[in-house]
Amino acid sequence: MAKLKKIQQNPNSVGEEIRDPRFLQVMSVLLGIDMNFGGEGGPSGAQDTPMPDAKPASPPPQPKKEPTPEPEDEEAVAKKKAQEAGDAEKKIGNDFYKQKQFDQAMEHYEKAWELHKDITYLNNLGAAKYEKGDYQGTIETCQKAVEEGRDLRADFKTIAKSYTRIGSAYEKMGDLTQAIEYYHKSLTEHRTPEALAKMRAAEKTKSTAEKNAYMDPAEAEKSRELGQQKFQEGNWPAAVDAFTEMTKRAPTDPRGYSNRAAALIKLMAFPQAVQDCDEAIRLDPKFIRAYMRKGQALIAMKEFNRALDTFTAAAEHDDGTNRREIEQQQQKCLDAQFSARAGETEEQTSARIQNDPEIMSILQDPVMQSILQQAKNDPAALQEHMQNSQVRMKIQKLMAAGVIRMGR
Repeated sequence: MAKLKKIQQNPNSVGEEIRDPRFLQVMSVLLGIDMNFGGEGGPSGAQDTPMPDAKPASPPPQPKKEPTPEPEDEEAVAKKKAQEAGDAEKKIGNDFYKQKQFDQAMEHYEKAWELHKDITYLNNLGAAKYEKGDYQGTIETCQKAVEEGRDLRADFKTIAKSYTRIGSAYEKMGDLTQAIEYYHKSLTEHRTPEALAKMRAAEKTKSTAEKNAYMDPAEAEKSRELGQQKFQEGNWPAAVDAFTEMTKRAPTDPRGYSNRAAALIKLMAFPQAVQDCDEAIRLDPKFIRAYMRKGQALIAMKEFNRALDTFTAAAEHDDGTNRREIEQQQQKCLDAQFSARAGETEEQTSARIQNDPEIMSILQDPVMQSILQQAKNDPAALQEHMQNSQVRMKIQKLMAAGVIRMGR
């Protein structure tokens, strides 16, 4: 009781009193729990046995047992053996293929496919049929490769090869529409430079073939007559359509482009008219009418120097028949250029000349510098130099630009 009172007054003294076995027995009764920590015979026989300071020694590590290998899956083993056998047959087939013995190569590719389902074998089989000239067989084999490849979840690159080979077979058969379609499918699966080049070449060939098939001189003449009729009626858009049809029916006839240029000038579509005239001149450099219409369009665009160059080129290709018309057009161009700079002051003229690359190029030409210097001392010499067509053209440009002023 004295110990309990002591603990009641100083709870921290419980550690000291708990060493007494009698006190432990009392506490066991009070708390209703067994407080005999390891003593024999219950609380009455409990003794103050100190806990050992050192941890008990760990048992020595046991040596690791080697994992017992699991038995290999029989299905996987069989699949591996089938693949090895298939690859062996493919190798033999490749050797025959390189020797251009395609029948023997096909036998081994077919056997490889029977042994193991890999669409590479079918692609090789299709290649052998292609080289042998069996294009329909190539298409059927490679289509089977695509179908089987989908089920086998084959690599998209391999399927792309199948599509490319189908496209090549169709191209050999002359069916460019189907060829382009399968080249496109190949590029959808996997984009390669080879398939892209094949598709673009097929598209170009198809476009050329369609244009050639559309050409018809008789129909072209009908379109030309219709275009002239619409032109005379003042229906310029309808004339353009008719002459456009003529260019399709007869793409090497320069009249279609030149006539369309005339209608385009009426519609004030001058840049397009110049392009048509250039095409007509390319087809026939002696087609003077195209030069005249190009010059007219350039004058309307206020590109007087280019117009003068065009008329000069016309004069060089003319046999003398159109000389008068050419000179009239040249004078018309010069008059238009003079009118465009009417009312300019000398300062404005000088500033415009400085900003004109072509005029500055003429002024920096050593030959022209010599001619102009000579003309200052002897104005009549200028007329003599103008006998040369090239020099005359340059002098006319300088006069039109205001660099040379006659009569002063």
